[in-house]
Amino acid sequence: LEKHQLCGTGTTSTLLESRVGLEMEKMKSGPYGGDLQIGAKISEGEIDMIIFFHDPLTAQPHDPDIKALLRVATLYDIPIALNRGTAEFLMTSKYLNEEFERKNIDMKELAKKRREEFKDLK
Repeated sequence: LEKHQLCGTGTTSTLLESRVGLEMEKMKSGPYGGDLQIGAKISEGEIDMIIFFHDPLTAQPHDPDIKALLRVATLYDIPIALNRGTAEFLMTSKYLNEEFERKNIDMKELAKKRREEFKDLK
């Protein structure tokens, strides 16, 4: 991870920084907009992958922000790990230190395709 620029939401980045010993860019805490800040970085092309652990059994006050982050990560074809198993796959991937060509979703083409599908339903 030394070759990568790391960022994270408030508490998470502070915790990782102390445990891993690597400097991280700290966003705001998730409930205060940190997830949205990371989403903005995705849209600007500044994020290559995401490891995002959360408690799936507990509702979060910022659930809509988490959903927005997942949506933008999907839109921009950003690999995202939501559990340890997937994180280990990402961390051991040959693409971790190589270029990876993303295939962004063409929203105009998708919308056109969906309009055609709905037109056929009438």
